[in-house]
Parts: sequence; C-alpha cells; structure tokens
Amino acid sequence: MSTIKPFLRLSGLEPLIVRPETNFINVGERTNVTGSKKFARLIRDGQYEEALSVARQQVESGAQIIDINMDDALLEGVTAMTTFLNLVQAEPDIAKIPIMIDSSKFEIIEAGLKCVQGKCIVNSISMKEGEAKFIEQAFICKSYGASVIVMAFDEVGQADTKERKVEICHRAYKILTEQVGYDPQDIIFDPNIFAVATGIEEHNNYAVDFIEGTREIKKLMPLTKVSGGVSNVSFSFRGNDHVREAIHSVFLYYAIKAGMDMGIVNAGALVIYDDIEPKLKELCEDVILNRNNDNNQATEALINFAETVKAKGKVEVKDEKWRNEAVEKRLAHSLVNGITDYIDADTEEARVKYPKPLDVIEGPLMDGMNIVGDLFGSGKMFLPQVVKSARVMKKAVAVLTPFIEAEKEARKQAHLAAGTTNEEAAGAAKILLATVKGDVHDIGKNIVGVVLGCNGYDIIDLGVMVPTDKILDTAIKENVDIIGLSGLITPSLDEMVHVAHEMKRRGITLPLMIGGATTSRTHTAVKIAPQYDDGVIHVLDASRSVTVAGSLLSKEQKPAFLEGIKKEYDKIKEDFANKKSVKSYLPFAEAQRNTAVIDWDKFKPVVPTFTGTKSFATYDLNEIAEYIDWQPFFIAWELHGKFPQILTDSVIGAEATKLYNDAKKLLKQIIDEKWLNARGAIGFWPANKVAADTVDVLVDDSKVTKLEFLRQQIKKAAGQPNMSLADFIAPAEKNYQDYIGAFAVTIEGIEPHIKRFETNLDDYNKITLQALADRLAEAFAELLHKKTRQEYWAYATDEHLSNEQLIKEEYQGIRPAPGYPACPDHTEKYKLFELLGGKEATGITLTESLAMYPASSVSGWYFANPESKYFGVGKIEKDQVVDYANRKGMPLEDIERWLRPVLEYDA
Repeated sequence: MSTIKPFLRLSGLEPLIVRPETNFINVGERTNVTGSKKFARLIRDGQYEEALSVARQQVESGAQIIDINMDDALLEGVTAMTTFLNLVQAEPDIAKIPIMIDSSKFEIIEAGLKCVQGKCIVNSISMKEGEAKFIEQAFICKSYGASVIVMAFDEVGQADTKERKVEICHRAYKILTEQVGYDPQDIIFDPNIFAVATGIEEHNNYAVDFIEGTREIKKLMPLTKVSGGVSNVSFSFRGNDHVREAIHSVFLYYAIKAGMDMGIVNAGALVIYDDIEPKLKELCEDVILNRNNDNNQATEALINFAETVKAKGKVEVKDEKWRNEAVEKRLAHSLVNGITDYIDADTEEARVKYPKPLDVIEGPLMDGMNIVGDLFGSGKMFLPQVVKSARVMKKAVAVLTPFIEAEKEARKQAHLAAGTTNEEAAGAAKILLATVKGDVHDIGKNIVGVVLGCNGYDIIDLGVMVPTDKILDTAIKENVDIIGLSGLITPSLDEMVHVAHEMKRRGITLPLMIGGATTSRTHTAVKIAPQYDDGVIHVLDASRSVTVAGSLLSKEQKPAFLEGIKKEYDKIKEDFANKKSVKSYLPFAEAQRNTAVIDWDKFKPVVPTFTGTKSFATYDLNEIAEYIDWQPFFIAWELHGKFPQILTDSVIGAEATKLYNDAKKLLKQIIDEKWLNARGAIGFWPANKVAADTVDVLVDDSKVTKLEFLRQQIKKAAGQPNMSLADFIAPAEKNYQDYIGAFAVTIEGIEPHIKRFETNLDDYNKITLQALADRLAEAFAELLHKKTRQEYWAYATDEHLSNEQLIKEEYQGIRPAPGYPACPDHTEKYKLFELLGGKEATGITLTESLAMYPASSVSGWYFANPESKYFGVGKIEKDQVVDYANRKGMPLEDIERWLRPVLEYDA
C-alpha cells in the first residue's frame, strides 16, 4: 500500500500538488484591488462580470493560483469578496486553479471561505494581536480545510531582520502544529518582503534578510512553504516597469534558490533572468544582495540607471528644451516647477559665472523666487507647489553656502591683517517663528516658514514648546525683524498674551505676528494687542504672511499699515464688548434644571464586552489608512474643497491631484517600510450621573473617579435644553448601571523621518508626512470608535456605514474630547489618561499646557446613549465657573485660566 506523501495539496476544479521538484509557483496579483487599477475600478463600479477578464488573463499568463483581495475603503469587502468568488466558481477556465483569499480583515476571509470550492489558501493570519486571536483564526481556517499563510508579524511588529523572521515563524509553527493540529505541509510562511534601494541605510539588507531567513526557515521546518509579495521589493522604482521587472527576476533568482516556493507576482510581467541586459542585472544584484553599497553607492547607481529608461529598454523622452536656455532661465524654470534634478550643476555653473556666490542668491535665484511669489500671490500657484520650489531653493543655497562662508572667513582674515573692522551687509530680513510653550503642533508654522523663506526672508525656526524667555532672548541675540507665534490648543492663547506682555516689559519693539488654528482676529484684538504697543497682527494663513511681513518691514508702508490695524482692532474690541453685553444667560441653577430630555424608563444601557482597559501596542496601518478623511489633509495645504470633488476642481484640481498622488505614494512607503507605529488604548467602566453635571466612574470596588462637566448657559428658545455631557449618563436614582468609555491613540516614530527630510532640505515631504500622521491618528480614532460600537462595547452590532457616513458621524454615540466644544476644560484629560493607564498604556505624554505628545494624538470619551450628540458649551457666566471650581477642588483663578475662551466675563 502506497503512503500519501506530505506534499502541499491545493485545488480548484483541478488539483495542484506541490512536490519537491515543482518549480516556483506564480500567484497572480492582478485580481487585487490594491495591485491593479483596472480591477479596482471594475469592482468599485460593480462590473464584476468584466472583472472576471482580469482573473482569466492571469490564468492565461501562467498564474497557478490567483490572489483575490477586496480591501478598499470604498468597498463593502464581505459583499465584494462573496460576489466575485461566486462568479469565479462558475467560470471553469478560472476556477480550475486554486484561490488565495487575501485580506487584512478576517471577516472578509471567512466570507470567502464560505464560497470557495476545492482547497484554497488563506492570506493571511498572524500573531500581531496575540496568540489567542491567532489560534482562534487558525482553527476557523482549518475547519474549512484551507492551507494558511502566516505573516511574520507578532505583538511587537513585523519582522524585518533574518533573526526575527525565523523566530516568529518557528513560534507560529509550534502553535499551529501542536495546538491547532495543522499539518506542516499546509503551513506557508510570508517572512515579509520589504522595499530596497530606498536611500535609507537600514533598508539595504531587507532582501538579504528575506533570502537568508527563507533558507533558515526551510532548514528548520522543511515541510512548510515560503511565499511573499514580490512587487514590494521594487517599490522604490514604481512607475518604471522595466527596472521593476528586472529587480523582481533577480530577487526571485536568489530567493528561489534559498527555498522560496511561491510568490504574488504579475505572471505576465516577469522577464527571464538571463535576458536582463548585463549592466542592469549587475546593478540589480548589487542592490538585492547589498553589495558595493557603502554610502548607498549601489542604490544611487541603480537610481541613475533607472532615470535613463522608462519601459522595456526605451529611452525616456522628456521635454528638455529648457536645458538649452541660459543658466539664469534654467534656475528660474527649476524653481517655478520644483525640479531638483539639475539644481546642483546649474547652481555651480552660476557660481562660476558670477563674481561672488552671494550674487547668485541675490540675482537669479531670488529672481526665480520672485516669479514664484508673484504666481502664488495671484493665485496661479498653490501652496504645495510653493513648498516644492522652496526645496529647490534650499538645495541651491546649500551648494553656495560653503563658498559664502569661505569668502566671509577670507574677508575677516584680511581685515584682521589690515587692522580694520569687518562690517558685513545687513542681509535679508530675519523672522523668528516659534510654537509657544506647552504646545507641540507646528505644521502651520512650518508652512508659513517655507512661504516666507521663498520670498527672501531669513527664517529662524525655534520649533515647538518654546518658553517666552527663549523666544525673546533669541530675538535680541539674532537681531530679528519680526517675531511670529503659533499655537493650536486653547492654553496657547494665554501664552501668546504672556509673550506680548513680556515684550512690552522688556522694551522690545518688534512687530508680533500671531497665527495658528485656535487664534483669531477677535482674540488678537481683544486679548493680545492691548498688552503690546508696537504692532500685533493676526495672520490668517500662510498666503497672507508675505503681504503682512512686507508691510511691516517697509519704512514707507509700516506706519500707515499699523495705524490701520490699530483702528480695525479697536473696532473689533468695541464690537466684542457690545456683543457680549447683549447676550442673555440663565442663572446656573436654572440652566441645570433645563437638561436634555431622555426617557430613562425606556432606556436600557448596553453592557460592554469587558470593563477596564485594552491596549494596542501596534496596530495595522493598512487597516487604519482605510478610514482616512482626506479633506482636512487638503485644508492643511490651504487647498479648500470637498473630497474627492477637489481633485477635479477647475481651478485647483490639477494641483490637488498631484498632492494627493504624492501623499498616497508617501503613505504607502510609510506603511510598507514601517516608518510609524499606531498605538492606543480604550477602556470602559460602570458610571452613573450623581449630580447635575457630575458623573461617578467606578474604577474598581474601592475607587471612584468623578468626572465634572460644563453646561450650556446661554438662554435658549422654549423647549430647547441647556446641555451637558453628564445628561447622557443614566442618573444613579434610576437604579441601573450605565457605562462610560475613553480612548487615546497616537502615531509614534515620526521624528527620525522628519529629521531626515530636514537634512535633505525637503520641506514638501516633511509637511506631507506630518499631515499624514495627523490623518492617521484621526483615522485610528475613527476605526477604534467603530470597533467599540460593533465589538468592544457592542451597542451597535448591526451598523453598516461607509467611510463617508463615518466622516459625517451618522453613527450612534459620540466621542467628545477634553478641550473641545462639548467639554472645553483640558484638565479633565488628567482623569482620562489616569483611567487608561497613563503614558505606559497610551504612549502619550501631556505637556504642561495639556497638549498631547506625540503631536499626532487623539483622545476622548465614549458615550453610547442613542440620544447623545455633539454640541458646544459656548460662553458661561461666573456662577457656573465658581461652582465648577468648587466641584473640582481647584482655585478659581486656575480654572479661569483653562476656561478663558468660554468665559462670558473678563477674568
């Protein structure tokens, strides 16, 4: 009787047995919405029948397995996977080969398992959420008879070194074979293929780590298989198919020899290894094997080669007529179009041509930037383009700086030898920028700095959390011409008032520019300007900063400009005082009686699936990215309009599309190369309202945390309540238990990448990265709120909302944040973070002004009551503030400082 050999056995309508002599197995990647634009478009448009042609083409091109993935934010993944797989099963020429069900969401995988005939592969499961979840999902896959791909990913993160790849795979192998009962031959490992030739030293060995990791895995667990997404390795050369195909072939040549059995690859676009032209093959091997790559030499060589080809050996054709112009015109063209390719050579040519290197800056470079400034000012260029122009300017200046410094030193020595003084020219006007003490947000300030720099100003950026004394001491030491202050959180408003007060006290007479998300003309006029007599100007956005700075630095314009500002601000202050006096407020006790009306006798609180806290040390950024709201991203770049309509806008659509494509490209790199880590914590606790605006949170049997809320006090129309968040928690006297939740999320790890972009003089990518980190933090908050509603608290298990509906907040429950309109007191963050477990659990530090660091962080409360809604407390009177201070046990003046933006009176 013959023994059944322990081979990997798969099937569609026909069997696929992977024997030792079986060649590498191509897994077709084009039936993946993230791998094929055509397939994604057809699926999004509901053209499933037409999408079958993509699968058919993959089979005809030699795919032995087809990978099907429906992970797209615009798709209902379960429905899309079910619909397409059911159609595939009815097409014998496609269904004859095995299916790989590919998703980052296990609910989609499980839906696919219910549709597939034969024996399929699940791609993938991992230990990123711990062993218990891994075992649970493995049992489900096994119950459907599926082979399983295990991603080298554990609670710490994705494996990037050979040692980590082997360690995680061996740990998973023991669990699957000893606890779940998987046969070794049904286990396929994906040890993570990451991009090489990125220009980052730490990435240079990624291909070698995969190849050597594969060799070790096959030695340690010989019956298992190894797979991977081959296209990841060449991600740095996206858009250049000729070079990418060569990289794939070279990588597979060595990976297959090491034991790689299968891979997700475009089966119709693999060049034969021996057919790669020798020069390109050598360059690819240098990069893949990380040889001759000290100081990224191999990477640079391949990049330079890639510049010369577009596809399949065709020489790339560019419109290079402008390269025949004089050097001055070439510099201007590069500046206006943001082209860095030739800036070093052109700048050097200009340096040789002009008498002094400084003449190049003051001449052709500033002429080019003047064109940029004119185009920007007239609305013919947009902020992202200006930032790209700044990148070109900085690179040009970097070429000239050593020569300028050498000239300065030579003049200094000559003056010393002659016994004369060395008077340097005054140079460009200096503007000092800083985010004030306690505040960590600086995207807007960075943009202002770039725009001003593009217009010839010398920018001194002190960064974030800058104390008043450092701002003023530096301003004096550097002899600056203007000081600019930025802030995002409400306590920053007080800090700006303090800076203005100190400027007056110390006798400083520099103009003061004010900007940032929480600042306004009204606050500047009413609170800051009265503290300082030598010019305080609120700057609405980066595009206005140039005009304001120009007016402040012009001897002719400055007096009339400041006089006009003073008159305007005096009028604002007068109007503010009059407006304040006519508002009608309820006595606080009366406002407390006018609560939100909720029928507590008909309301039954839902018990969360757990109480206490749950932490996420690392969360899949791929999943988080699906929840990004892109509209605020464009607003950060001062491009206003609804998304996605902004991409086709007649005025800004072209630039918005370029920015969006650049952002998506950088986002993919961030995710693929694990630049950032998403970390967070959530928690749920028993809670009841014990007084009009006080909620008791039962932390454990012996500890109660009191949450204090504020109530609307402006007189409302008849029947309209004066709301407080406390109204949405069941009163204790109803004798049943209600609950409250909290969350905090953050995006870690941005600092080294920001530093690298700064070193490379690349403000464009620096600001894009910061804006993307903010979007990811907000998306993470949105994702966790959804999972809270559906799984963790599970009070809306039947919710099915699109990302657009989530952005519009069409869900049950709210997640208001301390410091924002419904609960404007930042100090309640102390309680929120204590409940969640502090920095140890969340990864977030609170500054003295209660800003969260890292800056890309979001926190708040969870309310589940279906009547709960977002609102603003608005202005409140002193009787409520006194009551609130007593409830919190804090001095009145301290509370007034934190609540100043909502006080009806002058504290």
